[in-house]
Order: sequence, then C-alpha cells, then structure tokens
Amino acid sequence: MHTMKTLICEEPTRLVYRQRELPVPKENEALIRVMNVGICGTDIHAWAGNQPFFNYPRVLGHEICGEVVTLGNSAHHLQAGQRVSVIPYVACQHCNSCRVGKTNCCENISVIGVHQDGGFSEYLCVPVSNLLIVDDVDPISAALIEPFAISAHALRRAAVQAHEHVLVVGAGPIGLGVAAIAKADGARVVMADTSEERRRHVAEKLAIATLDPSEAGFEQNLRQQFSGMLPEKVIDATGNQHAMNNTVNLIRHGGSIVFVGLFKGDLSFPDPDFHKKETTMMGSRNATHEDFAKVSRLMAEGKLSADMMLTHYFDFNTLANDYETDVVKNRSLIKGVIQF
Repeated sequence: MHTMKTLICEEPTRLVYRQRELPVPKENEALIRVMNVGICGTDIHAWAGNQPFFNYPRVLGHEICGEVVTLGNSAHHLQAGQRVSVIPYVACQHCNSCRVGKTNCCENISVIGVHQDGGFSEYLCVPVSNLLIVDDVDPISAALIEPFAISAHALRRAAVQAHEHVLVVGAGPIGLGVAAIAKADGARVVMADTSEERRRHVAEKLAIATLDPSEAGFEQNLRQQFSGMLPEKVIDATGNQHAMNNTVNLIRHGGSIVFVGLFKGDLSFPDPDFHKKETTMMGSRNATHEDFAKVSRLMAEGKLSADMMLTHYFDFNTLANDYETDVVKNRSLIKGVIQF
C-alpha cells in the first residue's frame, strides 16, 4: 500500500504529521504531487481556532502548485508531468450563481483546504476543471497565483482602466497583488498602509508610491499623488472596520469602492456623503478561472512575480514544529511558501 505524508490540523493549535493512503483519482479528477503551497491568513486563523464554519480535523492549504501524476477517467486534456495551479473553489455548477458564471460565489461552494482537505500533503486529488496548466510559470510563483487571482478579481469588479487613479488600502498579500496588477494594467496606483515596514516593501518590490493613512495630512498627500484629485477607484484589502468606513471619504465624485477584505460587523457611513458622490460600492469574493488565467499570463510575461508578496520560505518536513513561532507569531511575515 502506498502512503503519503500529510500535515493535519487535528484541533486548534495542534498540527501533526500522519501517514495516509495515497488517494486514487476518481472520474474527472487528477492526482497531483504537491510542489509548493502558499500560507494564507485563513490557515493561520484555522490553526488559532478563529475561522468560522470550520471543522476539525482538516488538512489546510489552498494556494497550491503541483505536478500531474495520474488521471482518472474522462480527464483527457491533461497529461502526466504537467505543472498545474489549483483553483481551490469547487462550485456546485447548479445554483443560480454558477449558472450565470459566478462560480466564485457559488451558494454551495466547497473550498479545498477549508471545507475539504487541502495541500499540506505530499499528494492531492483535484477535479480537472479546477486545474490550470502553468508549465511556463515557475513553481513558487504558481503557488501564489491564487492570492494574485483574488486581487485580479477585485480589480475586475472595480472595472479599473489604464490611466485611472487607484488607491489600494492595505499592503497585505491581496493588497499587494491588487497594486501590482493595477500597475501592470496601466493604472496610476498609490498604496496606503500604517506599517512602515510594509510601505518599504511596496516601494522596493513594486516601485509604487506609498502613504501612511494615519498621518494628519493623509488626504492632502493623496491628492498630491493624483494631480490634486481624489482617486476614481478605492480598493480596500484591510478587513479593518475603520478603514472600510472611511473609504467613502477617499473617492472623487462618481467613484467606486471595492471591498476585498472583510470583518465581522456592520459598515457605517453617512448616507449624504455616499449619495452626493453617486458612489458605487461592491464586495469581491474569491476568483474565477478567468482571473487565474490572467495572473498566469502576467507571470509568464514577467509582469508579476512571487517576490512582490513573498517574504518567507518554509520546509514541509519541519513546519509542524515551527508553525506557531515562524508563521502565526511572525510579525514580519507577509507571505510564506511551503517547499516540499
């Protein structure tokens, strides 16, 4: 019997290695050998017991790059040896959202690594419809297509055009992806974050102007970046209540706001301020195949790279021992990738 090494979150704050039987791909599935997995905030919250609607035990990990090993029946468009990025949102294909192409917000969505076991394992079976061939993207970058795709989806929701003025609030992985893709698309981008360390990362890795939103002169400095105007689009990736409530004050009249970060609570802002600007306000959730394909293309063209958000590497074989100190409590961590 063939077995594989799997890292399981058996209960909050407890990660253990177990040997599991190697899975066999069902019809329309592929067995992939996991090469690299990105660590998301979801993986940290799940470890800490702060992830809602989460069941244990669970194999975490949804930012996955792998290599096709074997194929189930009817999985003919893939070949063994191909490099793939996993689209972790398994949609039902039957609800109203799915029928109109919004599989990212399927009413019955199951996310690999959240609702079902994920990539903290040597091997994984995945529906072939959830695999994107990425032979022209390096494995580290391919593992980060998923967070970049969430960023790409937020930009598509905002309908950002070349030469538009865009403010991105929050320099975490998703905000960094939003800023990098908006710049690649030709927008004029400014990024706001209260962390000096993260602003420095943005300046060094993305060559994008940064501002501290906690400074008294923030709005004036913002206008200076955009020829005296406020931005047309504000994309908030903070998940911070105060920041999200303040976005109405940061757009010009006729502007749009997209919330890609979220918090548990209520949004609150004066309706006259919202109305007088004829504000467009939207949420953005997950991503679609179209977003993954765009990110893959931009990576292959050299317009996006892993180091735009990547700060740390981790060894799969020692991760269980280091997870709390090197991941959960690591204040300098922006994005980490597990190497197998």
